[in-house]
Amino acid sequence: MAETALPAAAYVHIPFCRRRCYYCDFPVSVVGDRRRGETSRAIAAYVEQLQREIRATPASGRSLQTVFFGGGTPSLLSVEQLSQILATLDQHFGLAAAAEISIEMDPGTFEAHHVAGYCRAGVSRISLGVQAFQPTLLQAAGRTHTVEDIYRAVDLVRGAEVRNLSLDLISGLPHQQLSDWQASLEKAIALGPEHLSCYDLIVEPMTPFGKRYEPGDRPLPSDEMTAQMYRLADQVLKAAGYEHYEVSNYARPGYQCRHNRVYWENQPFYGFGMGAASCLDGQRFTRPRTRSEYFAWIDRYEADPQGAIADPENPAPSETDRLLDTLMLGLRLAEGVDAGAIAQRFGPAVLTSIHQTLAPYEQEGWVAWDSAPSPTSGDRLRLTQPDGFLFSNTVLAALFRDLG
Repeated sequence: MAETALPAAAYVHIPFCRRRCYYCDFPVSVVGDRRRGETSRAIAAYVEQLQREIRATPASGRSLQTVFFGGGTPSLLSVEQLSQILATLDQHFGLAAAAEISIEMDPGTFEAHHVAGYCRAGVSRISLGVQAFQPTLLQAAGRTHTVEDIYRAVDLVRGAEVRNLSLDLISGLPHQQLSDWQASLEKAIALGPEHLSCYDLIVEPMTPFGKRYEPGDRPLPSDEMTAQMYRLADQVLKAAGYEHYEVSNYARPGYQCRHNRVYWENQPFYGFGMGAASCLDGQRFTRPRTRSEYFAWIDRYEADPQGAIADPENPAPSETDRLLDTLMLGLRLAEGVDAGAIAQRFGPAVLTSIHQTLAPYEQEGWVAWDSAPSPTSGDRLRLTQPDGFLFSNTVLAALFRDLG
């Protein structure tokens, strides 16, 4: 639950995409359908700058246990480029022998030799951005891949003997029906992934979706419909043998995402790349969101790492901030948070306040307090499944209101 002094996880942001999806507000650069790492000067230049940032970062002395390549579309990297980044991380921080190294890949952006090369470089986990199995929904979301690309991509990944495959799906898309969502869940299960992430669409203000649609209005599904979609995913995926271990994530036993658990357990981590966030000593820092600003920032960072990340408008978090972070992140997990550890760190009076705030939601059946398995460990506070997870924002808003 508490932050440790030494980070052992790194997120690496690869900001390039063929096109920007209509729901995306991530810091990305569009390179078009014909460019990828082997042929793009922009990607090559970015990889060089990324390695500069890694080398300039003070090392903690602890080897990395997890690395996550996110984006953007990391599968636009050449094998050589990804290998260079991993080699730089290994040389500077060290990569543990059993490190979980994940990469996000989009169907239609890679061939068999890319998957094989990534795996030779150390990748052990692939997250495939499927999103939907209906051509009309893929087009409506601005995705560049087809349904046929999804099946081909899974074949390529399995052909490289990847044993840890995750698929991403999105519910709440424009024009999406409950029957569409059920079909996507069933088709995803049939592909046999070890892990599934099911995200509810968030309409961000500056995205194409944000300019076209108002949340809750047609053609977006109603709130009632998206709640049905959430409950359906919980029912169907559990019946297929997946654990609902986090609000949006399901895994077969032994295949929870180790890297993402670092975030939910409020542990420290490095972030590298344009727009990437780090969390060190409880302090969060986000890099510039454009390439030009990011490259200029690296010059300052090389000269003065501490000075470059200092932000007078972002003071060190208070104990209240740390408590709320612990609750906000930890309650996303099925096991919730250790109430005894919270009392020990933040004081017993905090638990009384938490009990008072959550009493109405406990009556609703959204919150549960589990008895301690032994006298030496505290009770656990958790959200129930699926409704506690479904209404997690309501529960968390109450905690922030009363404890903040």
